[in-house]
Amino acid sequence: MMHEKDALRQELKELENAREVLAYSYQKCDKIGVRPGLSNEELESFEALTGRFARLSDIVIQKIIRYFDVLELEEPGTVRDRINRAEKKGVIENAEDFIQIRLLRNEIAHEYKSDAIYAIFESVLNLTPVLLDSIEKIVAYATRLTDDK
Repeated sequence: MMHEKDALRQELKELENAREVLAYSYQKCDKIGVRPGLSNEELESFEALTGRFARLSDIVIQKIIRYFDVLELEEPGTVRDRINRAEKKGVIENAEDFIQIRLLRNEIAHEYKSDAIYAIFESVLNLTPVLLDSIEKIVAYATRLTDDK
């Protein structure tokens, strides 16, 4: 159990770094806005945003929420099971939002057609606030789990 708590503490540091860079990219891209004819520099900013969104969502869903289940002796299950349990515990507000975040993350990882990229940019702009707003509750829950009292 101690090893998992230490690993979770380390992931929380990664979470904070990933949150900061995603928030920076989000503010920049929110000002730019999704529109036809983005410049190469603007496209680069949006590509950084989507990569950072995918990274933070992976840290939250694939690592931190998984550690919650391990530390609480939950049966491992699907990503959807993990997300649903996190909602029941009050770690996240809405499981459906996180399922959408996970689906979008998968779309980002597998999208190569340039005509679909603008829809991805739009979705990332819409879901980034949900992901960023969830971090406070996630950290509070993790802190309770790793507190060695």
